[in-house]
Amino acid sequence: MRLPSRAATRAAFAVAALPLALSLAACSSGSSGSSGSDGKASAPSKPADPNAGVLTGTQLKQALAPASLMPKGVTPVADGTADSGGEFIAPPAKTAGKTDCAKFGNTYWLDITGLKGGVSFAQSDHAKQPDQTEEITQELDGFRGTTAQAVMKDVRAAVAACPTYTDTQAHAKVKVTGKETPGLGDEAYTITLTSSSWENGSTLIAARVGTSVLTLMSTAGSDNGAAAGQKIAAHVVKSLRVQKPKSS
Repeated sequence: MRLPSRAATRAAFAVAALPLALSLAACSSGSSGSSGSDGKASAPSKPADPNAGVLTGTQLKQALAPASLMPKGVTPVADGTADSGGEFIAPPAKTAGKTDCAKFGNTYWLDITGLKGGVSFAQSDHAKQPDQTEEITQELDGFRGTTAQAVMKDVRAAVAACPTYTDTQAHAKVKVTGKETPGLGDEAYTITLTSSSWENGSTLIAARVGTSVLTLMSTAGSDNGAAAGQKIAAHVVKSLRVQKPKSS
């Protein structure tokens, strides 16, 4: 059974996040009112909120599938849960250069796109204890503007660039295949990882709902984690539909 490498949790981002109100104040501190046609000063215009339409980490956390929906024996991992809370994070810079195909082996694998996350996030990890031979991870990220659509394109591009990669733990060649997944969110893409050295493969699902992107990994079950992953992804997508972005 494949045991994916565990990417470092991004809980530190939540600690470093600055309140949105402070960032907006900084943007407007140097502005001054202008005089209207009647000679009276008009109030300065309020700067546009760059995070408009984006769910907070708290809201994304609420959309994650609960432990009750996990397969039998798959339970929460103590250090596998984190979120960015009620405020937003400065958008991380995108890593340029050739795709690092080995990142498909990360527990949280969004960084295969060159981005380590959005301006908000929530994640959880569930596994069969004590050996974690079956695992399901969920990560939700909120992105500004049209970045979520770009992330989905980057997922597809990464699959095209990485027909195989080497699992450094098992020293084995891993085959990567992907396919469109209609009917799941605004768009979705499913990736299957298999190797002759593994007892079972992995299913990765990327699904977008508006400005939010789910990246899920499942090794639960004997079908490369497919059925369990699809069940969890469907629940998360449905939950995202009813969430409303925080008012600015």
